Parts: sequence; C-alpha cells; structure tokens
Amino acid sequence: MAKKPRIVIIGAGMAGLTAANKLYTSTSSNDLFDLVVVEGGDRIGGRINTSEFCGDRIEMGATWIHGIGGSPVHQIAREIHALDSDQPWECMDGFPDEPKTVAEGGFELNASIVDPISTLFKNLMDFAQGKLPPDGGAASKGCTSNGGFGNPSVGAFLRQGLDAYWDSCKDRGELSGYGKWSRKLLEEAVFAMHENTQRTYTAAGDLFSLDFEAEREYRMFPGEEITISKGYLSVIQHLASVLPPGVIQLGRKVTTIEWQPEILKSKDITNCCDSSSRPVKIHFCDGSVMLADHVIVTVSLGVLKAGTGQDSGMFKPPLPSFKTEAISRLGYGVVNKLFLQWSPNGNGGNANDKDKFPSLQTVFHPPESELRQEKIPWWMRRTASLCPIYNNSSVLLSWFAGKEALELETLSDEEIVNGVSATVSGLSPALKPHKEVKHNSPGFCNWSAGEVRFVKVLKTKWGSDPLFLGSYSYVAVGSSGADLDTMAEPVPKAGSSELDHGVNHPLQILFAGEATHRTHYSTTHGAYFSGLREANRLLQHYHCFGIYN
Repeated sequence: MAKKPRIVIIGAGMAGLTAANKLYTSTSSNDLFDLVVVEGGDRIGGRINTSEFCGDRIEMGATWIHGIGGSPVHQIAREIHALDSDQPWECMDGFPDEPKTVAEGGFELNASIVDPISTLFKNLMDFAQGKLPPDGGAASKGCTSNGGFGNPSVGAFLRQGLDAYWDSCKDRGELSGYGKWSRKLLEEAVFAMHENTQRTYTAAGDLFSLDFEAEREYRMFPGEEITISKGYLSVIQHLASVLPPGVIQLGRKVTTIEWQPEILKSKDITNCCDSSSRPVKIHFCDGSVMLADHVIVTVSLGVLKAGTGQDSGMFKPPLPSFKTEAISRLGYGVVNKLFLQWSPNGNGGNANDKDKFPSLQTVFHPPESELRQEKIPWWMRRTASLCPIYNNSSVLLSWFAGKEALELETLSDEEIVNGVSATVSGLSPALKPHKEVKHNSPGFCNWSAGEVRFVKVLKTKWGSDPLFLGSYSYVAVGSSGADLDTMAEPVPKAGSSELDHGVNHPLQILFAGEATHRTHYSTTHGAYFSGLREANRLLQHYHCFGIYN
C-alpha cells in the first residue's frame, strides 16, 4: 500500500510556517501528507524574534510592516487583533516627526542645511527605484544619457547625483558658526547619513555593491509603515497554531541533505511509492536521519552560501551549477540593532518631557578625516540615528550595517556603553555624560544639561548566529533579479507526464524564503509569499498527477 508523501520543511520562520499552514489547512480533511517542520533552534520565528527590554516590547529581528495596503502580514495582524496593546512597544508612534540633526563637535544643523540634501537623496532613491521619471531636475542629473543604467551600483549613482547637485549650486558662500565644518563637508556628511540609513534598509554594507538596475524591480506596498503592537511573533504563532502537536520539531539542526538527481532505472519504477524509496535523506547533527519525498528548504541565503561553498557539503550531490552560481552572486548582509536604556540620573525609568532624550540624526566626519574626534569609535561613525523607541521612552535604538554591525557583535556591554557615551559627548556637549556643559555659540546644541548614563544594553547578533549568518538579501552588483527567480526553482523540476513523476522523483528539494522572491526580497511578506508559492507547487503537483483528487 502506498505511503503518504512525506514533506519536510526545514526552518520554522515565516516562509516555513506559511508553507506548513497552507499544506495542512488545504489537505487536513483528507490527511494527504505526512508533514514535518524541523527547526535547528530552540524557538519558532526565524528572523522574527519579539522580545522585551526594560518593560517595553521590542523586535530583535523583523520590525516593520512595509506598507499596509495589500500586505498579507498586516491582514493577519489585523485579523488576530495584534495591532492593539496595553504594553508599550517599539515605534508605537511611528517615525520621529522632527528629529534633531547633530554634527560631530556638538552642532545642531538647521533645516536650511539638512532639508535640501535630504530632498536630493530622497529624489535620487525614488528615481533609482523607478518611482520618479527623469525630468531634467536634480533627481536625474546623476543619470547617464541612457536613462541611468550606466551606473552599475546604487552607490555610484547617488554620488554622481551629489556631484551634479554641487555643480548646479556653486557660489553659495560659506557657513559660519559650525566650527571646522565647511558647507560642502556638512552637506556630504548629511548625504552620508542618509546613505547609512539606506545600508540598514538594504543590508548592503556598501551601497557600491548594490545593483542599480535591479533596484527598480523592488516593490513596496502602499500605505503607512507600522509596527505590530503585540509583536511580530504573534503572526508566527498564529500560522503555527493550526498544526498538530509534534509537527514542529525544535532543536533539529540539519547537516546534510542527500537527494537523487539521477533518473531511476526501469526496475525501480514499481518501488517508487514505497517508503524505503523516498528520494531525500536528511541528516541531523545528532546523527539521526529522516527520509522524505519533498523537502522545502527555507534557510537563509547566508546559510545557503556557507552550505554550498567549496569546502562544504550541505547538499549531496551538490546542487546544479545554475543554483549555486545564483546563490554565490546574490548579496546577503548583516544588520543589527542596539538597544540602550538611559537615565538622566542613572536610576532608569521613562523620561519626563524636561529630561527626555531627543531623537537624533547623527552626522560625522569620515573615519579617515583629520577633523574627526578620536574618542568616537569607528563602529559608531556610520550610525545614522539614536532615538527613543517611542516618545518619552527610556530605551534608545541605533541600527548598524555591514562591518560595523559585525564589530558590534564582538563588543562587551562596557565597551558599547563607553563608545556610545563618547559619541553622545562628541555630538552634543549639552548631553555629555557626568558633566554639565553649555555652549553659547548659535550652532551648538543646547538641550537639557545633566548626567546621562546608559544602564542596560541589548544587541542582536545575526551575523554570528550559525542558523542565519546575517540578516537579509539584496541584489549585488554582478547579480540580477533573474538570480532571485533561479533561487526559487526546485530540483529536479517536475516532469510533464506521470511516467516522469514515477521515474524522476521530481520536486525533491524546493526553496522558499525572502531571498527567493524577485520583487519582495528582504521582507517578511516576501518570505510569506514564497512559502505559499512552494506549498501551492506541491498541491498542484499532486492534483495534476491525479494521485489525490
């Protein structure tokens, strides 16, 4: 008697649990599949990890719903009433309306300096993403005559646009009241601040590695961007709640996936439905083995890169070259978050209006500049902001990308506190720790003076976590959107006849996750869509071959 096909999903994140939810809810009445979800860690959620810090609900991983119009994540969160909470949560009042832009040396920049550069940067990015047609204005002056596609990278395009802006704005005179900062140095530093924010959006440690042409394929949903009051994990828990006990197995780290790309000999056809002929053998770190007819691999692109490298053997035999080359070409970066609890008196607790820490946009001299303050550590110099996670919160948040994010993972809490304290001191003498300092120069910040102490620290470590090895994907220079489509292709592909089904064991290994979606990569909704795609691929496969009707 034929056994039920066994589908093993590797990874209990958004993609894996969406696939499991779809497969189970579509077929549970007929009990069609033997479904298992194996997760290497001790929790579900993957790169979604809601936590608490100093009484506030925070997100260690995915944070935002990027546009509520049409987002499946927003739809689920609304249906399960996860958008309201009595407990304070990260960014519950959205983005800061009026952040203070402060430059190294303790200068608060006025709007006449910040706004033109901010508008320029936004217009350049809108053009790069296809939101703004070329119109001869500043936004398109960074383009070549063939529409901008002569720029191999977003970083090159942005800098060309800044140069064009300067060429069109000559003879404006110098600034006064900003110490050693010249107008051009300040404008370049403000521009770099926005570049650093973009690095955290894309996970590209260097925007010169971010492909220009592919940028306009990326899509966002319309509407506002919001966080989830009850936490992103509430969506994950909802997806997992329909699965029977035992389907999700935690602490099951996969080491090797053996599969059979070769065509079976005709004598094996009669045995193809026997459990002993299941074509995929999954090996776990504890030495155990599980057989499967189909495996949906939802691990991160970082894990795939490590697992398909020259000295690794995650897949035996190795995946076809069209898969491994796409994996190699695509970009995958590290973004980390740093939470700090601060107190004007060292006792913790939320700040009142008088003592609250302002939302800061941070502007620095380049690391190689002779004008830089040496006390500010290099890993803080590409941090674009330091903000309370909501109005009057005692918890501050900074984002880090690239090598700075990796460095953050290696630092002790004491090193972090010392580095951030030195940075705050260098940006705003009025908030200098342990000492009251005032400046009367019109350019200097003049917020409430007094002691500022950081009393608790919490950081993420996505780069060094062996289950993720980074944060999310991007289209690197040398790759393209076609590589994202290639990431989504199963091996072996399904044949066109029942004979192919019996002989070839099609669809042994399927792939889901944010790095397999051409237009919504790097997002939770991209991961969601990919999980649905692979579940539907299997449902259609069995329906089309008439095995279960």
